[in-house]
Amino acid sequence: MTLSSTTIDYERLRTTLDWKAAEAELGWEPGKPLNIGYLAVDRNVERGLGDKPALIHEDSTGTVRTFTYADVKRLSNGFANRLQEFGVKELDRVCLFLDKAPELYIGFAGILKLGAVAQPLFSAFGEDSLLQRVEDSKAVAIITSRKLVSRVRKIRDRVPELKHVLVIDGNAEGKPLRTDEGEFAFDMEAEAVPEFEIAKTHRESPSVLHYTSGTTGKPKGALHVHSSVFGQYLTTKMVLDLKDDDVYWCTADPGWVTGTSYGIIGPWTMGVTQVVLDAGFSAERWYQTMAKHKVTVWYTAPTAIRLLMKAGTDVVKQHDLSALRHMCSVGEPLNPEGVHWGREAFDLDFHDTYWQTETGSMMITNLPGMVVKPGSMGRPFPAVDGAVLDPVTWEPVSEVGKVGMIGIRPPWPSLMRTYWNNSATYYSKFHNGWYVTGDRGSIDADGYFWFSGRDDDVINTGGHLVGPFEIESALLEHPAVAESAAIGKPDPVNMEVVKAFVALKPGFTGDDDTELSIMNLIRKKLSPLAMPQEIEFVDKLPKTRSGKIMRRLLKAQEWGEEIGDISTLEND
Repeated sequence: MTLSSTTIDYERLRTTLDWKAAEAELGWEPGKPLNIGYLAVDRNVERGLGDKPALIHEDSTGTVRTFTYADVKRLSNGFANRLQEFGVKELDRVCLFLDKAPELYIGFAGILKLGAVAQPLFSAFGEDSLLQRVEDSKAVAIITSRKLVSRVRKIRDRVPELKHVLVIDGNAEGKPLRTDEGEFAFDMEAEAVPEFEIAKTHRESPSVLHYTSGTTGKPKGALHVHSSVFGQYLTTKMVLDLKDDDVYWCTADPGWVTGTSYGIIGPWTMGVTQVVLDAGFSAERWYQTMAKHKVTVWYTAPTAIRLLMKAGTDVVKQHDLSALRHMCSVGEPLNPEGVHWGREAFDLDFHDTYWQTETGSMMITNLPGMVVKPGSMGRPFPAVDGAVLDPVTWEPVSEVGKVGMIGIRPPWPSLMRTYWNNSATYYSKFHNGWYVTGDRGSIDADGYFWFSGRDDDVINTGGHLVGPFEIESALLEHPAVAESAAIGKPDPVNMEVVKAFVALKPGFTGDDDTELSIMNLIRKKLSPLAMPQEIEFVDKLPKTRSGKIMRRLLKAQEWGEEIGDISTLEND
């Protein structure tokens, strides 16, 4: 399929498409139990897809393992069964702290079958990032690996609720497990069982807990429920355009919401074969993977696209990518150059998609068959009402091109139901009947949305949101740091990277040794995404008269923007 080869009647879809279409296609009726684990796995076996590959997994050494839907059924049953034997109950939180191993994807389904709440965690999280999320959720179990269990051990004494640690390669040679402290060697194949009584969860039963960063305070846990599957299924079908014979590759890590909504739930509820590559990034390796497995649909991020652009188009032509028919992008704005390059390299459009951890599924999209405007977010998914809102009245803006707050009209199935232990912040996201995303944008004369920027200080680095508060808190633990502020700095690949401003205590000097010492502390505590790429030592930080650091002022200076109103800036 070449770009713009088909067209759709978007306005007709706006009047005819309904989320109930997903309910019907997934065979669910009101009043019946609803469980994502069943719909993503067992249902496919029941429909005769047991022998179809569900997961083609390739690791860093090139070893490929293929799991059919029948395999995933019995293996995920094993996870559910073992957790149940440990006393894990419905609604208990179970963390997945793994690289992109098969156990991450299959264990996710097993947790949901049990009726517990799956809590995926990014495997690069350091001690502090891990602790904040496990401590807040009060998770009772964590599934991890020998590579990562040392980080879990460092927080065990501060999370007494965490009783069970399942180590997927615990029988491998290495340091012995601490069985007296609840560590258990879990061999996925040995633990498999043919049947498991799936929990009779319902529409509003909690299913997945994903943490997202905010401007202030600890990360917020966005709680989703089993009926989110209807939003994820329908958008997967219509935006990713998956068909029965597709081979699909979502490059996102399930530590982030894209990797669960569209790296597990969406494709598996459709009974599609998906590819997972658990290896570091290189353009050559990515194209080899796509060619080897004949990937037909590809969902990736602008950061990766920009890295591939740097590698050029010659390397693309060295691989047979003729199977590839559809490409989508997610996580941050896709710049026009990325769309133009995609047309040159693949003779296909990258279809940008916009949504958030909180929304659970795509909200504003470029559907297959829509004219793609390079740099635009697209138009609201046909079953979604989106608008640009006046930030004072919270009414939709009527003026074409006027910037306001992007809002989505509830309800939709995959909207988070609350922030874990933080309902006040959850309710603050709603104004005048709209869910307000925290992003600014505008709408053109054709109804296409255009992203303008965040309305807060959250840093979007490589498509992942990083809260400045986490970074600043870690900086303040260094004995030399008196005050700190973290902002996003422009970056040609990652969109933004973290820059830290640091005021030192008396007696300390802002030299290379001090910078290295601070960096080493941060590296141990936070994920690589939160690592400052630059530290600027300053005499003092700009603050309001009430003592609040003005990150806005620092960011405006860094980005070369207008400083704006500084009437509240404290006097010298």
